Order: sequence, then C-alpha cells, then structure tokens
Amino acid sequence: MADVGTRDGTGEDARRSLPSIGQLLETETARRLLQEFPRATVVDAIRSAVADSRERATGEPPSPETLLANASARLARGDEPSLRPVVNATGIILHTNLGRAPLSAAAIRAMERLAQGYSSLEFDLQRGARGSRHGHVSDLLCSLTGAEAALVVNNNASAVLLALAALAAGREVVISRGQLVEIGGGFRIPDVLRQSGARLVEVGTTNRTYAEDYAAALTDETAVLLRVHASNFRVVGFTHSASIEDLAAIAHRHGRLLVDDLGSGSLLPTERFGLGHEPMPQESVRAGADVVCFSGDKLLGGPQAGILVGGEQAIAAITRHPLTRALRPDKVTLAGLRATLAHYVRQEAETAIPVWRMISATPDELGARASAIARAAGSPFAHVADSTAAVGGGSLPGEVLPSFAVALEHPTRSCAQVAEWLRHWSPPIVARVAHDRVLLDVRTIAPNEDQFVADAIEALASW
Repeated sequence: MADVGTRDGTGEDARRSLPSIGQLLETETARRLLQEFPRATVVDAIRSAVADSRERATGEPPSPETLLANASARLARGDEPSLRPVVNATGIILHTNLGRAPLSAAAIRAMERLAQGYSSLEFDLQRGARGSRHGHVSDLLCSLTGAEAALVVNNNASAVLLALAALAAGREVVISRGQLVEIGGGFRIPDVLRQSGARLVEVGTTNRTYAEDYAAALTDETAVLLRVHASNFRVVGFTHSASIEDLAAIAHRHGRLLVDDLGSGSLLPTERFGLGHEPMPQESVRAGADVVCFSGDKLLGGPQAGILVGGEQAIAAITRHPLTRALRPDKVTLAGLRATLAHYVRQEAETAIPVWRMISATPDELGARASAIARAAGSPFAHVADSTAAVGGGSLPGEVLPSFAVALEHPTRSCAQVAEWLRHWSPPIVARVAHDRVLLDVRTIAPNEDQFVADAIEALASW
C-alpha cells in the first residue's frame, strides 16, 4: 500500500496522516468487505471510522489495519438484528424487557413445525371445510381450569379490553378504587375501560373495599363487576378486599357478570416453592367468575397470549365481537401454547417449563453451578456470592427466592464498564449491579449457558 503520510505524534499531523478513503478501499480487507456488503455501505463504514479517528487524534494515528477493523465492526453491528437472544443473568425470571418466559423444548418444536409450511389453522380436516382457530387450545384450557369455554387473543391487555367491549360497552363497570392500577408501559385500567366503551363506577377506597360497596353501586345500567388483581404491587397494613366468592354471589344474584383480571394467572400453587399465593384461574372459575383473563407468557410459561376462560355464554359473546378478529393469535402462537398446556396435563410442568425449573431450583443446586462457573472462568476477580432472585413480570411483588451469583469485582474497571462489556459479548449477557459488584445470578441462567458465561468471564480478565 502507498505511503499514508508522516507520523510525528502531534494531533494536527496525526489527522493529516490518516489514509484516504480511496487508499483504504484498495486493501485486501476492503475487497473482502465489498464481497459481503454493498459498496455504499462499506464506504460509509470506512468514512465513519476515519472521521472518528480524526476527531480523537491526539498522538500516533491509527494504522490502516486498525481503521479497517473499526469499519468491519461497524458493518457487523449494522448487520446484527436488534432483536437478539441474550443471557438473562439478572435474577428476574419473568423479565419483561428480556421477553418474559423462555419456552420449553416441546413448545419450540411445535412452533417450528407449524412455521415451516401450511397448517390446519382454520380448516376442519374431518369435514373438509372451513374451521375455527379458536378450538385448537380451548379443550386443554377448559380441562385445566374447569371452565366451560375458552378463547385466546394476543395478550392479556387485549383480553381485558375485549371482554369489557363485548360485555359492557355503553354500560357501567363497577370496580374498587384500590384496583385502578397501572401496569408496565403506562397501561392503565381506567383507560382500558374508556376504550372499551364502558363507563367506570368506582367504589370503596384505595385500601379498603367491601362487598356491600359493590352491591350499593348497582343500577339498571350496571353490566359487569370487575376485579383486577394487583399483580405488580402490594398494599399492606389497614386493608380489605372483597373476596371473589362474594363478588360472584352479588353479580349473579342481580343478574350481572363478574370479570376477573388475574394478570399472571398461575396454574400451579406458588406456595409449593416457598412463595406467597398467586391467584389461580381454576380458583376464580370455581368461585363463579364468568370470565377470567390471564397471560400466556408469565407464570404459565408459554408464548405471549391473552387467555379468557369462563362460562359458555359469556365467552361466546366475546368470541362474536368484531375486535376478536383484530386481536386473534397466529398459528405459531397457538402451537406453542398448546404444547405448553400439554406439560400441565401430563403433570410435568416443573421439569419441562423453564420458568418453573428456575422457580423450583434449590439453593444447593444454584450454589454448585455458581461455583463451577467461577472455577471454569479461572478469573481472580470472580467469586461466588449470595443473591436473591425475583419472579418479576408483574407476578408476586415483594417475593424473593434465595439464589447464588458469580460476583465480578474488576480491579481497574467500574461496574458500569463491566456490565457494558458483558452486553457487547455475543450473545449479550445482561447482568445486575448491586453493592459495587456485577452479579451474574445463576437462577435465570440456563444450565446450557454456564460454560458460555464462564468463557465470557475468562475473556473479561484480559480486558
């Protein structure tokens, strides 16, 4: 390559000594890049690399090889999709920002199989005529919850919106003031009520609402009593809430409907794992709720979905509403959801569904894995530390699970720098910073990711 200039160490001369874009394009490295990417894209990447070096030039200018490596990295980052797999080392099991529930192997296989070609999504193979997508999972949902009918839409927010639009548009919905909650993304129950066309009637107070408050609010315009589970916060102290049984009795005595928005909706008793009680859909159905709404990608452990179960007439009315078509799930979601539900039917959810495997993992198991990762990494600044994990995802607020983490205390880098370095590993590792340490909580790291995490820690030691 031609001489690219004299390098005398001064900032101005260093800038003048930088090679031209044309010179860099003549190199073998650039020719390889031009075979992978459009010429304009390569030129832009090289130009950006040179401009960045020019702005920061204070001494010896970078070599052509360094500039081209910078350009190659820019091209690689640009070619990398923004939606990528990551390692969740935060200790938050249902991390909304990281996609909530990871799926079981059976669910992944079922979704892949359906994605590869055509399917019987809306085709009745027995009759050879048009069928309904809504029947593919309703049998399992009814069997598991005891409901008469079931419907699946694209998430729980839309499930609640659809239920109210179908059952209470233009009429009143009675709800406790203590349940006018906001969940993630600014989603507020009062806003949902307005969008559904229903009129909000608030009863009780923030901390105490009684069954008689609901009964006193009933008018000829009342269509629905609505209970919303406070899934992402907890009010303690001088509190009272009307039971689901009392609300069902009031609603049915007066010819009204009861809709129960559970949010997470666990099909397994969470007390079994040392956690507080999370309301279960089958409990609400037994108590007399006409419609119960919950998520598919939280404690259920499946793909994103909104699930409605309940009485046959109420679910039929919701299914007929025009919004149902706009909110319907696709074939891949239904395949993954059915495979997930099948784990519960076979009573293998604790071992087959990743969310429940994480929740049920014992401290001894987690401590052993953390120790093995630290040993494999062979890093002087990595050691095992106690940790606490959370279910997350708007489930069991305030509840924690004892856990173990690999703690990183780099001698020359800050916690923020270490966490950023891990996020740039491929695939990225998302950690938690606490008490001036970077923590990699093994409860949310899949066992098959342990060696990968150890390799990252080992590489970090040489940074």
